[in-house]
Amino acid sequence: MIKKIALVFVCFFPLAHVNAQLTMAKETAHIVKEGKLLYHSEMASWHGTDIFVEKFKDKTANIGGYFSYPDNDSYKCLFFSKGENPKVIGSVTFDKTYTLDKAISEAQERDFTDEERTYYEIRKLALKQINTDTLYKKYNNTSLNLIPIINEEEKKVYVVTGPKNHGTVIIGNDYLLTFDKENKLVEQKRLHKNIIPLNYAEQGKTTTTVHSHLPETGYFITPTDICTLMLYGKFANWKQHYVISAKYICIWDFEKNDLLTLTKEAWERIAKDQKERKKN
Repeated sequence: MIKKIALVFVCFFPLAHVNAQLTMAKETAHIVKEGKLLYHSEMASWHGTDIFVEKFKDKTANIGGYFSYPDNDSYKCLFFSKGENPKVIGSVTFDKTYTLDKAISEAQERDFTDEERTYYEIRKLALKQINTDTLYKKYNNTSLNLIPIINEEEKKVYVVTGPKNHGTVIIGNDYLLTFDKENKLVEQKRLHKNIIPLNYAEQGKTTTTVHSHLPETGYFITPTDICTLMLYGKFANWKQHYVISAKYICIWDFEKNDLLTLTKEAWERIAKDQKERKKN
């Protein structure tokens, strides 16, 4: 009987291993997709605010806020007015290259579309939560940036911490708020339990950076990590960033804008093999 059980275990172990690898690949692919979505939204907001303020100076006093969202193959940064019943007062639209000369700017007052109204509502609710709940931490020389995301399955707002000082990248102090179909807040959580400033003022000195995740943050890199790394990596001239957890090593490749994930066991085997090769 014991032999039979052992045989069954041996036969099914490879399949279990393959299934685990497929599950890991599926989960990390979703994280990368979400991270890139956040990156595109933040890129549109970065450049959109600069262009709009420069081009329509007479409108800036009436800006109540802004958000960015995908619009077919483009990304649009939309600005709305102050007051209880705001209207759209303008927008800046980019293609996927974010070539500034190709950006389309307009400053025409109009009502929100239904989709835009939903983005506005969940952003408004998230902002109220940030300003009233002690869960959300604020640090000197930083700002909390809201990134609303809507897809067929869910509505949510990511909150990331942006640096105000040049030469600094901030990992952590990020949050996720999830809403139901009626735009009611159903969950809020802090993604990283701490804040990790990474300095890149001395360019060229460091090409590889690293941070670690506690179990409550999760075993994989987060979408907010990917968004931040994509936004600042080109300025920092980084090549790779490692996220280390108890189970996995996630390696972000800045040149490829892609992720490699290894189990801790595989990582240790590779390190051991390289050590043996050096001896020989």
